[in-house]
Amino acid sequence: MQMENSSKENTQLFTRNTVLSIDRSSARSESSASKEKGTISGGIKIFLAALSFVYFAKALSGSYLKSTITQIERRFDIPSSLVGLIDGSFEIGNLLIIILVSYFGAKLHRPKIIGAGCLIMSVGTFLIAMPQFFMGHYRYEIFSSSSNSTVSISPCLQDQNPIPVSILERSQAKIHGGCEKDTGISMWIYVLLGNLLRGIGETPIQPLGIAYIDDYATEESAAFYIGCVQTVAIIGPIFGFLLGSLCATLYVDIGFVDMDSITITHQDSQWVGAWWLGYLIAGVVSILAAIPFWFLPKHLPRPETQKDSSTSSEQSKFFTEDSREHCVAYQEEVKFLEMAKDFLPSLKSLFGNPVYFLHLCSSIIQFNSLIGMVTYKPKYIEEQFGQSSSKTNFVIGLINIPAVALGIFSGGLIMKKFRLNVLGAARLSLGSSFFGYLLLLSLFAMGCKNADVAGLTISYKGHNQVERTLFSECNSGCICSNNEWDPICGENGITYISACLAGCKTSNGSGKNLIFHNCSCVEITEFPSRLSSAVVGPCQKGNECPKMFLYFLVISVITSYTLSIGGTPGYILLLRCINPQLKSFALGIYTLAVRVLAGIPAPVYFGVSIDTTCLKWGSKRCGGQGACRLYDSNAFRYIYLGLTVVLGTMSTFLSVAVLIVLKKRYILHNENITISGRGEATSVQSRKSDFINSDHLIQTTYWSEKETRL
Repeated sequence: MQMENSSKENTQLFTRNTVLSIDRSSARSESSASKEKGTISGGIKIFLAALSFVYFAKALSGSYLKSTITQIERRFDIPSSLVGLIDGSFEIGNLLIIILVSYFGAKLHRPKIIGAGCLIMSVGTFLIAMPQFFMGHYRYEIFSSSSNSTVSISPCLQDQNPIPVSILERSQAKIHGGCEKDTGISMWIYVLLGNLLRGIGETPIQPLGIAYIDDYATEESAAFYIGCVQTVAIIGPIFGFLLGSLCATLYVDIGFVDMDSITITHQDSQWVGAWWLGYLIAGVVSILAAIPFWFLPKHLPRPETQKDSSTSSEQSKFFTEDSREHCVAYQEEVKFLEMAKDFLPSLKSLFGNPVYFLHLCSSIIQFNSLIGMVTYKPKYIEEQFGQSSSKTNFVIGLINIPAVALGIFSGGLIMKKFRLNVLGAARLSLGSSFFGYLLLLSLFAMGCKNADVAGLTISYKGHNQVERTLFSECNSGCICSNNEWDPICGENGITYISACLAGCKTSNGSGKNLIFHNCSCVEITEFPSRLSSAVVGPCQKGNECPKMFLYFLVISVITSYTLSIGGTPGYILLLRCINPQLKSFALGIYTLAVRVLAGIPAPVYFGVSIDTTCLKWGSKRCGGQGACRLYDSNAFRYIYLGLTVVLGTMSTFLSVAVLIVLKKRYILHNENITISGRGEATSVQSRKSDFINSDHLIQTTYWSEKETRL
């Protein structure tokens, strides 16, 4: 009995100790898992914050460039088509290295490559501002009057002033200042080169940054994180356009000239703001954005859901077993030559994927539409509604850009809230594009009539202009140049290109307070026999313009929000339809195609098309065609909005094709699962065993049993 009791006690003690040891082991494993989960969460969130700030920095400088398009055009006296080339040079910079960065960068230290890119981006931003410090002071065409006398020389009576003042000033500039130095005729090349460097520096941010998040975030959180990055990035354009608004109110040579001597205002078509100042600020921000990436690790621990499989349930629908088993496993240290050998097969694999190829084509056409629209939107508002550069940038930054941010965030939130699969993402992207471009059609009815400019849009007698001619009987006694652009506003509400062409005989006052009298071409219908006066600057557009501008803003905000909802679903569709090992490479090819076929040509051909609507070209101080001074508002509206809508419609049709192919793949995949459900589970176990013992299979983050979860 004692022996039995002792045996029972020993058995109970052993059982108790065993249970306790199991409990402790379980607790330790739970604690370890909890720590690892915290490390994963903390690491990805630090990278998320750093990447968001980089997106802010690159968006700040990029949007500021858009806000200074008209300022650069006027400062360097160049047409819109050449400004479009400068804008497209950013994409050319991307083109130079994007394939190398996106393919080889995925195997190297991605955070440090992003940090190096930020430093290059800052150098390019500083270079854009450099011409301001090498060029002479900005010279604009203006009638000169004596500041010491209330009665000045006549702009029309050439017997008192046989040589026009503007011609005299031009000849003096050639003699004393040197023609090339005076106009900075080739200084725009520095702006182009600086923007080229910006493009090179920005290259690794998108393909490496987004792929890094998708690699180390859980499948459910990846869409939300990408949406957060893109939403925070929209804050950059808000600040960029607001900074552009502030700088546009400051004169280009502020701090270098006496501001009391400036006779034009920011409403004038010759006004140039302090465009260079914002680039100095944006360059400093880019340097600050580079710092965190030099302290981030090359790899982060993978979340539990990705330790079992790096291939999401969505992705597994797009790959066959054979393609998986023949992929190369990339180890920690991979030789450059070995990576290069896989380049062409990887490229063939991408373009052999019909979903990826169709989505790529659709995106290229849509980005042609969007890039052209965004690049010239400030110019469109200025010319169509008669708004100043400052007000235009302020409105875009404070009203339009937040709508885009809200749309992108809403797209990510909808994806996360409703757990949309890749098919749902395609539907959401298609719907946002369709309704967005449908809303754009209404903007054709929201425009202003041409400004009344004598000799260009109406005749000198106030009738609709049939033949454009700047000379008439009323100014036949004056010797005027038809190349000058120094507009004045007559009492009759008509704008005249210059005081000379308005037939003004006398003037008094000085600077912005200059008033012209006895203008033979300025007739008031109530008193046809009385010669009237005119003031400096063009007349305001018609009374209906402020109301139309308000309607335009409302529809523009709704359209921006609608189109932006499809941003995040489009990214998820791109990431989920490709092999996970080719994620960075696919993003790089996608970005390359968009840069080459949309980012570079769109601003150029939009600019060339807009140039065809010009009614009055300016002239350079050294001779030759300068920047456009006046556009045909109706033609501008039809060309600008027409190009946008036509391209958007084409991209929508291709998005429908993407959806059709996806549906077919889902139907085929579900049929295969129904037929071979049990047999596949057995083969999966066999493949898993082979996977562990093989050196030539996909890298260890992919597990084949992911398919059984479908």
